[in-house]
Amino acid sequence: MKFQWSLLFGLLFAVIIALFAVYNVGAVPVNYIFGTADWPLILVILGSALLGALLSGTVAIYRSFVLSRKVKHLEKEMEKKEASISALQNELIVHQEQLPKATEVKDENTTN
Repeated sequence: MKFQWSLLFGLLFAVIIALFAVYNVGAVPVNYIFGTADWPLILVILGSALLGALLSGTVAIYRSFVLSRKVKHLEKEMEKKEASISALQNELIVHQEQLPKATEVKDENTTN
């Protein structure tokens, strides 16, 4: 459901940018470091929107990659800790089973 709303808002934003660009078709000067050129404003607007989308998409992919690596690392750490807990629980069970035997032997020695 969240994806559908995101897609809807993305499409709405794209339509607004397209309408804005269509109404602004006049040529504007674009200053580069090495010169100036006259470009249609529609290309400047759409180009800027495209570069912004590419940049934000790249940042999102990078963050997703970093977070997925962190999740994998934490899952491995959790598995190690669960194995350690399991080993300690087994050791505790063994000690609890030995405890009644040790008290029986102690009781037999005190009654004699």
